[in-house]
Amino acid sequence: MTATPPAPAPQASLSAKTSSAALGPTPNLWRRMACWLYEGMLMFGVVFIAGYLFGTLSQTRHALDNRHALQAFLFVVFGIYFTWFWAKGQTLAQKTWLIRVVDTAGQPITQARALLRYLLSWVWFLPPLAAYLLGVSAIEVLVLLFGWVAIWAILSRFHPERQFWHDALAGTRLVHFELPKK
Repeated sequence: MTATPPAPAPQASLSAKTSSAALGPTPNLWRRMACWLYEGMLMFGVVFIAGYLFGTLSQTRHALDNRHALQAFLFVVFGIYFTWFWAKGQTLAQKTWLIRVVDTAGQPITQARALLRYLLSWVWFLPPLAAYLLGVSAIEVLVLLFGWVAIWAILSRFHPERQFWHDALAGTRLVHFELPKK
């Protein structure tokens, strides 16, 4: 009699299978960019409330007073906003467009990973920001911004799973999810 080897544990076969099919399909680029634009519109409300709070607490009387402190404050507020919602799975815009943020194994991301994703997502704005700091005119910075966003978005086509590169570096993915049927 020969002994048959034990069957592999279901957990081992599940963890080895981390393909895009197992985690859910990647939303197409147009849907992700539409979500990105919608997120930008929603951020106007966050900026308004944060700006009002900052102006009230710092007793700022003129818009250019404490400008750099306001920018740093908004950077922190945006970080808190995105880290909080991404750790829960999605922002309001992502919920609207049926997009969820998960790690490479398809699990919800931690707040630390969400913070890393937030910091890496600033790659979308670094070249235009650097040009602004170097004294390039506002029109040129705006053209550079739109050009760089287009280039960065198109670069996702070269990722094996069509993810944005800041997601690949952060160990996260954007996936399509379905609403539960009633």
